[in-house]
Amino acid sequence: MATPLSPDKLVSILRAEGVRVVEYGSWRTHNRAGHGAWGPINGVMIHHTVSSGTDSSVRLCYDGYDGLPGPLCHGVIAKDGTVYLVSSGRANHAGGGDARVLDAVIAEQPLPATHRHEGSSDSADGNARFYGFECVNLGDGSDPWPAAQLDAIERVSTAICRAYDWSAASVIGHKEWSDWKSDPTFSMAAMRARIARRLGGKPDTPSPAPQYQPFPGAGWFKNSPRSPIVTAMGRRLVAVGCSAYAEGPGPQWTESDRRSYARWQHRLGYSGTDADGWPGATSWAALKVPKV
Repeated sequence: MATPLSPDKLVSILRAEGVRVVEYGSWRTHNRAGHGAWGPINGVMIHHTVSSGTDSSVRLCYDGYDGLPGPLCHGVIAKDGTVYLVSSGRANHAGGGDARVLDAVIAEQPLPATHRHEGSSDSADGNARFYGFECVNLGDGSDPWPAAQLDAIERVSTAICRAYDWSAASVIGHKEWSDWKSDPTFSMAAMRARIARRLGGKPDTPSPAPQYQPFPGAGWFKNSPRSPIVTAMGRRLVAVGCSAYAEGPGPQWTESDRRSYARWQHRLGYSGTDADGWPGATSWAALKVPKV
């Protein structure tokens, strides 16, 4: 019987497999305890978020929404391959599914076509049995799956399989669990083949940490700079849902940049003169502007 990994162990195995890990909020104690079992653990389930933007997607998966309280998974896999851990216990990610699929996962056998879902009288509780990872993707069949993101899905799945001495057959998509789901939109058979190849080798070195633009200084912005840094900042503000742009963003600092940044400061909980739209070191670090 496979028991859940401790938070320390989960972080350790992911990093050993080369995963860039961010520990988000109070993820170690953030769970759905009291709303069903957590374990025995039998596999890993992959989802897509049907959302865009890293920060907003991570926040959604951490908090949940009306009708489905968070956490909505154990980790969120961003487009750049960074994995944000949001829970280490029971999470609202899998719902009810086909018990025959669960039996196949346990036996590490080919999966039957699923004919059950949440609401089926004989559905199995997937939230008790699977680690769940939400991948940032609109799920429309057009939103791309960057190589870094697919690599992280492969590494995360391999790390957990390696920890439990499972084969790649222990990794499934939500669409293979519940017949009314379509996530993820990529081929799970191809992903399992990748995981199987990685399981045949040893964990490799961690991926380098993402590089962020250092804070240019408060006075720099008040001189109305024209710089690729302003463009990169604006794109991040759009990505996190704080845009006040009618067009752009572009390299020239404008009043639209200031208004957008003020929205970001309000998002972080600032008010008054601390949310006047002029960047400060702390809010800048939280925005994670890519290095240019």
